[in-house]
Amino acid sequence: MKNQLAYFKETFKGDFHYGDLHKALYATDASVYRKLPLAVAFPKTDQAILQLIEFSQENNTSLIPRTAGTSLAGQCVGDGIVVDVSKYFTNIISVDTQNKTVTLQPGVIRDELNAYLKQYGLFFGPNTSTSNRCMLGGMVGNNSSGTTSIQYGVTRDKVLQLKTILANGDPVVFSPLSKAAFLQKTKEDSFEGRIYKTIYAELASETARAEIKKHFPKPEIHRRNTGYAVDALLKNEVFDENSSEKINLCKLLCGSEGTLAFTTEITLQLDDLPPQHTAMVVSQYKTLENCLNDVAIAMQHNLHTCEMMDDVILDCTKQSKKYEPYRFFVEGTPKALLLLELKADTASGLQQQTEALLQSLSKSGLSYTMPVLKNEEIAMALELRKAGLGLLGNMVGDNKAVACIEDTAVALEDLPNYIADFTALMQEYDQKAVYYAHAGAGELHLRPILNLKDGEGVAYFRKITTDVAKLCKKYKGSFSGEHGDGIVRAEFLELLIGQQNFSLLKKIKHAFDPENIFNPGKITDAWKMDQSLRYETDRKEPEIDTILNFSDSEGILRLAEKCNGSGDCRKTAEMAGAMCPSYHATKNEKDTTRARANMLREVLTNNTATNKFNNKDLKEVFDLCISCKACANECPSDVDMATAKAEFLYQYNKANGVSLSNKLFAKSSRLNKMAARFPKLTNALYKNGFTSQLIKKISGMATERSLPFVSSERFGKLLQSKQNQLNEYIKEVVLFVDEFSNYLDAEIAEDAYDLLIGLGYKVTVIHHLDSARALISKGFLEEAKKQVNKNIAYLKGIVSANKPLLGIEPSAILGFRDEYLRIADDIVSAKELSNNSFLVEEFLASEIKLGNISEAKFTSEEKIIKIHNHCHQKALSNQKVTFDLLNLPKNYKPTIIPSGCCGMAGSFGYEKEHYKVSMQIGELKLFPAVRKASKNTIIAANGTSCRHQIKDGTGVEALHPLTILKQALIQTQN
Repeated sequence: MKNQLAYFKETFKGDFHYGDLHKALYATDASVYRKLPLAVAFPKTDQAILQLIEFSQENNTSLIPRTAGTSLAGQCVGDGIVVDVSKYFTNIISVDTQNKTVTLQPGVIRDELNAYLKQYGLFFGPNTSTSNRCMLGGMVGNNSSGTTSIQYGVTRDKVLQLKTILANGDPVVFSPLSKAAFLQKTKEDSFEGRIYKTIYAELASETARAEIKKHFPKPEIHRRNTGYAVDALLKNEVFDENSSEKINLCKLLCGSEGTLAFTTEITLQLDDLPPQHTAMVVSQYKTLENCLNDVAIAMQHNLHTCEMMDDVILDCTKQSKKYEPYRFFVEGTPKALLLLELKADTASGLQQQTEALLQSLSKSGLSYTMPVLKNEEIAMALELRKAGLGLLGNMVGDNKAVACIEDTAVALEDLPNYIADFTALMQEYDQKAVYYAHAGAGELHLRPILNLKDGEGVAYFRKITTDVAKLCKKYKGSFSGEHGDGIVRAEFLELLIGQQNFSLLKKIKHAFDPENIFNPGKITDAWKMDQSLRYETDRKEPEIDTILNFSDSEGILRLAEKCNGSGDCRKTAEMAGAMCPSYHATKNEKDTTRARANMLREVLTNNTATNKFNNKDLKEVFDLCISCKACANECPSDVDMATAKAEFLYQYNKANGVSLSNKLFAKSSRLNKMAARFPKLTNALYKNGFTSQLIKKISGMATERSLPFVSSERFGKLLQSKQNQLNEYIKEVVLFVDEFSNYLDAEIAEDAYDLLIGLGYKVTVIHHLDSARALISKGFLEEAKKQVNKNIAYLKGIVSANKPLLGIEPSAILGFRDEYLRIADDIVSAKELSNNSFLVEEFLASEIKLGNISEAKFTSEEKIIKIHNHCHQKALSNQKVTFDLLNLPKNYKPTIIPSGCCGMAGSFGYEKEHYKVSMQIGELKLFPAVRKASKNTIIAANGTSCRHQIKDGTGVEALHPLTILKQALIQTQN
């Protein structure tokens, strides 16, 4: 087969990969399954998809369509060719404002579509928790719903037309047809005609229609997949003489998980933008039963959202760096709560709706508190609910909340009894289940907590899924409400809808796809739900020794295993947040945090070499990881790939040695120290065209990159000229002048010192210690460990809660709060030091709040400032402290640039092999924002790499926030 694949690659109109790397990356989605595909294709045109169909027919293989790859049921897993349309099929083709429709390709992201549609006053209603990266092709394939379905319906309600390619290669458009047009289709002697003929023959019988109505989910359950939606095909003039509605086979294709045809264009019905005035009542309960009994009461009101979270999810948020602050509305320790959102066109109308809802809930007496949220508070609450899936994956250890029965939906009147029966069933299995999601739609995402590495856990996986399928059938519910059947639920379809209806589904599949080339193993020809799992059952866990301490994840392997594939790292630069910069630039799956976690898991689990990290595919996926640490903050599962990369580099370098370039960058502080002894000579060499190019060539730097000049005087020399400090002071602090500030930015260190003195603080200066940042970033962990131990031994007798350590360069000082805790020998002292280490901005912002610093100390001159903060500050601290600091002078007007990583990332942007990607990252948001700023605008950037990147990318000299504030002091003391 390799010869056929190689030949096909030469003629394929797109990208085509069949190496081990891409096969491993695409072997999983967001489900518990793993199947190595034959190859991975990225088609650029419809013709390329036709090529793939022809190849599949000729070589007896299959096609697995995929967009963002976040399916929970295993829809994107298969042993054929994975066809990823997320990279090239991303165009919004046309908008019809009169008819309120949009036509687009399947790789368009839902939130980006709505951002585009806003100018027309329109939007696409269905809204999944993955809306910032999920794509319309996947939403159609799954018939996605989301939080807004109670108001705007599900995807199936919105699909008007699908442009497809059938299994024989024919291009066919499915759209509404009159009865006459439909019957005419059944008479055509074509592949398409045979499809229509089969559907008419099977559904024309009144007995067949009665069987469908008898066994399919209750019609009032609007969230339902349950195989092919043949029940949705009965409500039209072809099969119902009382209906005037046209028939549209899009209703059948929607939710078919790519098993019937390959979709290349989608036309959707849109809605007017929702009302602008919004409020959210958060009703909180001491028992789950009380919460469920209030759902029907709440749904009597015109809610736009009715979501539930239980205490298991809420407890997960306590441990999340990002989401813990989002819990501000949680009062006490609720067992469950409801997020009830109201919208209105006027403030008075919203007030009336809110009061009516509160009155109804108060009358029921089941809730113990009902705070009302407004504005950004609502977004924070919804983000907390959206994070549920990823947070569940953050359970430390092998026990996980497993997606198998998480998609059941029942009629609202059945919800309390269904949950009571479900809870009793879980108690039989000694299970603590997780309850969250769309209560207003009768759908709760219920997850048992199982260990699928263990044979007993896998047995429970099947038993629990089977029993819940039977329970769902008892209430005539939908076993797959919005996440699809995939592998995990397809096996139970015959049980749920009966043999006769299941036989009907098989006939439809055969009519569309007689050779079974479209996504086999799902819906009609189901694979076993307890096979092809990510992990081999009862396999001995590999022993992996690391120099960094990963005990918080129970080892580096389980750190990788925390990634459940939810794909938060797949959001693009158009969305808020910094994760993942390299993916933002390349749009390649291999450059996501998920890919790195997947490959790390694959290699550490299956590599039989003594040094399991010695793997070239692992090196490739880590190559564009810029160690920005966004994943440590933004990934709901806390998959910190920057730390994992440091360990990987250390282990890989042990087996393969270190290049001269990496050695120079890792030990750059020593070189800068030597260069700083002769600043005039050094800077002359850096400026000279010939010598600078020679230096770049030797060090592996990009020729386009400018060299960073050393300071004309080291900070140590500057300090000697300073006068003795004040006898009276507010507090004592220790200023850590790191290796970057000491040798490259001594004037900034001087500004920091002068600012602290000028504001009334007694300053002890430490300027002889190396932070070990460059050593850690390049994987020189043995040297880093020695330096870290040296730093801790020196500082532990100096730094305390009453005398904190303050740092200028974020990447240097924040390492005390991060990597030091993983590498230090004296962990007790490391923790104490970590608790008392701060950015200067953090410290001063806290002093402003305490009233120790006022605007009276600063100029009243007007300044406009745009702030770009260092990635490590965004991940390990917050940006607001810098804003608060620069907002203190009364006529200073700072704003934060909504940028991700600048792209320099320490040595990354200097390296010739990474220069292009580095600049692409800068061009996403940062560079355009800087160029757009007026000439009088000050650009603030507290990272030395960030300032260098801004200079190289835009020609603008950015200032450190401490320099800006020092210049604003009315009086300074030296």
